[in-house]
Amino acid sequence: MGIGMQIAYVGFPGAARIEAEAGVQLLRLMRFAQQVSACRLTVEALEGANGTYYDVWLDIVTPEQERVALPHCSDTEPEAAVRAAFDHAERELGQRGGSDG
Repeated sequence: MGIGMQIAYVGFPGAARIEAEAGVQLLRLMRFAQQVSACRLTVEALEGANGTYYDVWLDIVTPEQERVALPHCSDTEPEAAVRAAFDHAERELGQRGGSDG
């Protein structure tokens, strides 16, 4: 059984390239499928002094319905911020109990 993922966009309509990157990154978490039942990725477009940047955060839900909030990641490229968010998730899940495979 796979890990479910919802993606929410705030401040912009989203993009297929961001969804594609999120799907690729989700594959990295499949080895932790016994620890994760779902995740929610939020991508927010913000305006800063140097233009638009993207604040991304990933919440993980365990099979016990515990919500694991991970740090926010920001970048001028949304795909880079998504990758950073999944980097945090992979480290956190590895510390919580390793992989199942």
